[in-house]
Amino acid sequence: MMHAVQWVRSLVFIIVIYFWMAVLGILFTPYAILSKRGALRACKIYARTTLVLTRWMVGIHGEVRGTVPSGEVMVAAKHQSFLDILLIFDAVPHAKFIMKRELLWTPFIGLYAKRLGCVPVDRGRRGAAVAKMVKDVAQEFSTPGQLIIYPQGTRVAPGDRKPYKVGSGVLYKELGQPCVPVATNVGLFWPRKGIMRKPGLAVVEFLEPIAPGLDRNEFMRKLEERVEARSDELMREAGFDPDGAD
Repeated sequence: MMHAVQWVRSLVFIIVIYFWMAVLGILFTPYAILSKRGALRACKIYARTTLVLTRWMVGIHGEVRGTVPSGEVMVAAKHQSFLDILLIFDAVPHAKFIMKRELLWTPFIGLYAKRLGCVPVDRGRRGAAVAKMVKDVAQEFSTPGQLIIYPQGTRVAPGDRKPYKVGSGVLYKELGQPCVPVATNVGLFWPRKGIMRKPGLAVVEFLEPIAPGLDRNEFMRKLEERVEARSDELMREAGFDPDGAD
């Protein structure tokens, strides 16, 4: 019975947050077109209110740990669901995401992503996509903020193991900036697919920065080790064994 009630609450929650996205998107469109600050303001309001609704409607309490970066850095994050996007975006002053090109054609998301300085990537073109990503990121230096990249290139369910792609290593070398790894366990409560949202403590944790200047392979090794090890610890903290998921 409780499972059925939570499923219904989850369904209503999903309807509400996307309806709220449409309302805010429409209300702020003129402001967002005229001002990048307007676009940022709208997205901050959406992230903050949606996190409140997440806690109130489905019982997921979001928590941000570690030192939140505020300067010009690259943030390389574990990606399990839309919830880690909300938590990171709400925490940092001005997030600019490396995102799938298809999202540019999504109502509201495309407009606001462009105004925030997000960089679209054509994931099917591989080497050409990485080269274009580096070029587009360089063009967005005029928009200050924290560049958010998901090194695995997609949402990864708790317990799944997917390779870290070269794009984050290329950007690390090209930008010459510190990289802040981010671990998470949010997929245990807000999965990448499906309707059900489970109550609990969903965490994103900003880890110790990786200083610029490392060899690309060494950087990739350190990044994967730190993010995966800490994400596994956060999942175990929540009662999930990532090694026994299969």
